[in-house]
Amino acid sequence: MPAVVVTGARQTGKSTLIQELVPGSRRYLTLDDLDVIDVAHRDPSALIGGNQPMAIDEVQRMPSLLHEIKQAIDQNRKPGQFLLTGSANLLLMSRASESLAGRASYLTLWPMTRREQLGLGQGGIWEELIRNPAEEWLDLVAAQPDEYQDWRALCRRGGFPTPAVHMHSDEERAIWFDGYVRTYLERDLQDLSLVSSLLDFRRLMRAACLRVGQILNQVDLGRDVALSQATAHRYLNLLETSYLLVRLPAFAVNRTKRLVKSPKLYWGDTGVALHLAQKTNPDGAHLENLVLSDLLAWRDVRAERADVFYWRTRTGEEVDLVIEAGDRLLPIEVKASERPRVGDTAHLRAFRSEYGGQATSGLLLHTGSSIEWLTPDVLAAPWWKVL
Repeated sequence: MPAVVVTGARQTGKSTLIQELVPGSRRYLTLDDLDVIDVAHRDPSALIGGNQPMAIDEVQRMPSLLHEIKQAIDQNRKPGQFLLTGSANLLLMSRASESLAGRASYLTLWPMTRREQLGLGQGGIWEELIRNPAEEWLDLVAAQPDEYQDWRALCRRGGFPTPAVHMHSDEERAIWFDGYVRTYLERDLQDLSLVSSLLDFRRLMRAACLRVGQILNQVDLGRDVALSQATAHRYLNLLETSYLLVRLPAFAVNRTKRLVKSPKLYWGDTGVALHLAQKTNPDGAHLENLVLSDLLAWRDVRAERADVFYWRTRTGEEVDLVIEAGDRLLPIEVKASERPRVGDTAHLRAFRSEYGGQATSGLLLHTGSSIEWLTPDVLAAPWWKVL
């Protein structure tokens, strides 16, 4: 493609990544530089002119520049002309009238996975689970490295490179997270939209962090922080555009049961979510969030399309996560328990009964160390053997 756009939350490592690719190959500009912004305002065609490939960092700070990039591409559709980064989803930005449709590939850089933090350069073994028959799962999981970790510590650390890899105490990370939230509110948010009350916005952020893993009800959320439903909806959209908030959609293929259709609410980084909620002890919802974050990182670098959902019926049957890849469905249940029981498999088995041959065996992730078939169609495995 003529352009590649790398998007993701601020501080996931986008600038570091593209600067590793720049030396000797392309010109590098950042819209964090006021001089560059000044030239972009006065003479954008001069800024991006020339035959040398370019890297432009933080392009969401000046969405109008995308129109100039589009014109440059239309004059010369040479592959790899532009490498762009943005700390916002340009496809969701109301100020971005130009999405470079048909001219750009989009890649999302999520916070670091557990295996990336260990230096393994990958996410969980989702691809292997999808591609291999269920009979091979036990051996596949057992063959993974024995890198046991305390899931609560990993949740508190999150996946942003600085607090996750370079800081070694919760006190250090608290200072970093506070600065991160402050910078987002005082600068990044203003690049996306005018927010009249940052205090109201921060209150909504905290209320959303206290609802991790819950089905989203915007009316209730807005009422709890004294905001109208329309304002709460707008603020949630801004958080999602910034990759801080994740709305997990419901699995929508309805065979015989009435399904819940509202999304569930999660965060792009568990460390930020815990900091905003002023919680030091993660719970099972944060472990779910950890698994979802790993799945999103896998999904968004996969060449073939895949989606992640949750499943819930009106009668209360629920599966935490469902992977849809091609014509296969992989249901996943997450339990913050060291000793999963056969009773924990009921909803996974209900899902498999509902979707027949399309659904693979179920996967139950837990915090213990045992790998075993709890039932003929549900494998229990330690979360740290899969992520």
